[in-house]
Amino acid sequence: MEETRHETSVIVLPAGSGRHYALGPMQASFLADGEETANRYSISEWWLDPHTEGPGAHHHDANDDVFYVIGGTMSFLAGDAWFDAAPGTFVRIPAGVTHDFANRGQTRAGVLNFYIPGGFEAEMPAIVDWFAANPSS
Repeated sequence: MEETRHETSVIVLPAGSGRHYALGPMQASFLADGEETANRYSISEWWLDPHTEGPGAHHHDANDDVFYVIGGTMSFLAGDAWFDAAPGTFVRIPAGVTHDFANRGQTRAGVLNFYIPGGFEAEMPAIVDWFAANPSS
């Protein structure tokens, strides 16, 4: 099936498709964002190699982050508490709440992320550049 990507079109992406971003031992693949959703939401997969820190503690002033664990065990920071989340775990981080994620386990771990409203992908080139300039971070 041909990949179609417009706001009013159905999106069908075969496994492994999307816009990929390498962030050292962390990889992101964006499945829908920007033009496809009129920035109403962003959907991406984030995979972390074993013993890998995530993006670092941060918050979004106007965006909710929703995560669904799809592989391995992901550790999440929400506010000031860390917790582990196995596959099938749903996590909603409201706007304004400090959060982070990391893979502290022995196997690769992944989450499906919904960022509401969208537009996050526009930041990815700068984030890729930062990881390239700071490979040990």
